[in-house]
Amino acid sequence: MKYLKLFENFDSSEIDNICNHYNIRNYTINSDGTIDVDGSVNFSNKKLRKIPLKFNKVSGSFYCYENELTSLEGCPNYVGSVFSCGFNELTSLDGCPKEVGERIFFNGNPISRIVYLFDGVRIYLEYQETYNFLRKDCKIVKHLLEEAIKDFNEYYNKQVELPKEIEGYTYI
Repeated sequence: MKYLKLFENFDSSEIDNICNHYNIRNYTINSDGTIDVDGSVNFSNKKLRKIPLKFNKVSGSFYCYENELTSLEGCPNYVGSVFSCGFNELTSLDGCPKEVGERIFFNGNPISRIVYLFDGVRIYLEYQETYNFLRKDCKIVKHLLEEAIKDFNEYYNKQVELPKEIEGYTYI
């Protein structure tokens, strides 16, 4: 990949070059090196392993599906419309936008096996933040996930059971 330098160290001309390369228009470079985009960003099908810039706000949609992403680092904090990160190699949703106007698509990633236990991204993120059962090394603290599922079942009147195993993850 051409842009391997950390985005924290980019100057404005490097950011301009990357935005031009990916056809990103109507953007503002913030003092912290993040960018705001008035419109949408499309990084889909680019064989990316990392998001090449650090975004703050995107008023439209943010598409980064069908790549080789292992992290959502660099994704915007706010997306005004759709956030789509499906069909990557994501084992966690760290870096996922904190606010999305419409919908988050994440299917086709290893993390989806865990997210679906909680009926979707928003609820999963709340339980992960509260119980911290998923570690960065694809290890799941089993008793914490059990507690999270128990609370989820009671609160939402569900009957989700702890899977004996979750492909790609190890219980500790």
